[in-house]
This record gives sequence, structure tokens and C-alpha cells, in this order.
Amino acid sequence: MTTAALDPATLKLPENASLLTRLHLATRILRVIKGNEGNPVYGQTINRCLDQGVYATLVERLRGSEDGRRLLSERPSLEAGDVDLDALARLPEGTLGHELARYYRDNKISPFQTTLELKSDLDYIGKRYRETHDVLHLLTGYGTDVVGEMELQAYALGNLGIHTARLILAFGTLGQLKTPQPGVKRSEYLRRVRDAYRRGRASRLFLDVWFEHFWEQPVAALRERWLPPAERMN
Repeated sequence: MTTAALDPATLKLPENASLLTRLHLATRILRVIKGNEGNPVYGQTINRCLDQGVYATLVERLRGSEDGRRLLSERPSLEAGDVDLDALARLPEGTLGHELARYYRDNKISPFQTTLELKSDLDYIGKRYRETHDVLHLLTGYGTDVVGEMELQAYALGNLGIHTARLILAFGTLGQLKTPQPGVKRSEYLRRVRDAYRRGRASRLFLDVWFEHFWEQPVAALRERWLPPAERMN
């Protein structure tokens, strides 16, 4: 059953909105956003509700380094239309570019796409966070099933402190505890998301990474360079 889209006119966040108001509005959006993640109204409203302060902190961190300032200035994009999947697929097997193209093909999905107009560095960071989602699936090894998605949200929460990830994880965990996915006991699920969170905290900040510079590098080498092994989190 498809949930009806929300009228943009109902998504205006009041000035000085309370935490309860912001959580209520963000929850309404999360219920309808699946399959429409690129909707600029949905994306910007969730950011304003939950993660404006987080993104502002990340922007300041990026402005503190030469590479970060260049990333904010040039605003590289992993959005559909800016990534040549055919060219990436021609790279050697095992490289980040080749495996990302394979990931999209095998999962029968396409890169993130939005009509969001980037008016600030905060807008860019919010967009960059969303469009790195699939790269992170590849690098972390977390699956695209329900539990794998929750692991990736836990990883993002640990790495960046993203409140949207916290909210998604809370709803996903309640659902998993109520009706566990086949073959995944509640105790195993809780252990996996805990370990993913710890792994995110122990990893380098992934929004600092200009992934487009590493298409020809082996995924295994990048994973070893940027992430602690998942088994060390146990």
C-alpha cells in the first residue's frame, strides 16, 4: 500500500518550533519519503527539523582544512547524471568505481537524484550525505536488506551524529523487536546495530572523503584504510 504524498504547504516548520513539533513533522515525512528521497521539500524540511546544527558543525570542520574548503567550493556530486556508470563499470574488478557500478546493477537501482537548489554549504552537505549512502553500503559491507539498512543508519549515527539516522534507527528497531526479520534474532539484531554504531565512531569522518578521487582504488584497500574491521567491534 502506497502512502499518499504530503502537501508541501503543510510542511512549513514554524519559527522556534519545539522539539516535539520538529519530531512530529520529520516523522510524517519519513513515512512517505521512501522511493522519493530526492524530493527537495522533504529533504530540506527534515534537515531543518533535525540536523541543521549537525550540518553546521560539519561545515565548520570542513572549512578548517584545505581539502575541506575545496570540497565545499567545488561541490563534487555523486548524483545521477554526474556519475558515468558505464565508464566506472569498465574499471578493473575490485576497484571502487567498478564495484559501485556493479552494486547499482545488481540491486536494480540508480544513483540518488534531486532537484534541490544548493543555496548554502549546509544544503550541499545534506545532499552529499544522502548521495554517499550507496557508496557506504559498498565500503561497509552492510546489506540492502532491512537489517543491513539499520546497520548503515547506526554507522552514520556513530560517524556523524546525524539525528535523522537516529530517528530512522529508532523506528526500525521498534519494528524489528516487534516482528524480527526471518533468520535474525532480536539479540543478534541489537548486537549488529550496536557494533555498526561503534564502527562508525571508530572510522574517519566519511563526509571528508572525496570519493570521486578513488574510483580506481581497490575497495579492499580503501576499506582497510578508512574503516576498522567489523569483527573488531564484537
